[in-house]
Amino acid sequence: MAVSELTTMGTGELEERLSESRQELFNLRFQLATGQLDNTARIGQVRRDAARVLTELRQRQIGEEAGETGGDVVVTAAAAAPAPARRRLGRRRAAGTETAGTETAETEAVAEAAEAAGVTGAAGETGSAAGTADEETEEA
Repeated sequence: MAVSELTTMGTGELEERLSESRQELFNLRFQLATGQLDNTARIGQVRRDAARVLTELRQRQIGEEAGETGGDVVVTAAAAAPAPARRRLGRRRAAGTETAGTETAETEAVAEAAEAAGVTGAAGETGSAAGTADEETEEA
């Protein structure tokens, strides 16, 4: 479906198209789960079509709100876009454990305290890098 088609449709037609897209998406997912879906790319096509309809409806809503206030509002993609989604963390980071190579504020504070006290690690370095697995393999 082209964007130019959507701009010429009425709001009622767009809402009907959105409903049809959501119903088709439900049916496609059901077919996928039961192993009856032949063209899996169709799911992505229907999702994008629904997103285009939602975008057009939102742009119209913003345009109506601007008309009520009397101000000139230019609708850009950034203005019509929803808030950014949260970044998904890997299982290890979500569970609260650190991954290799990352330092938290706590480990940085410990490293600074050790450096200030003059504590040195196995390789003669101060801070959190002392005694890491890389240095242990170099010594062996």
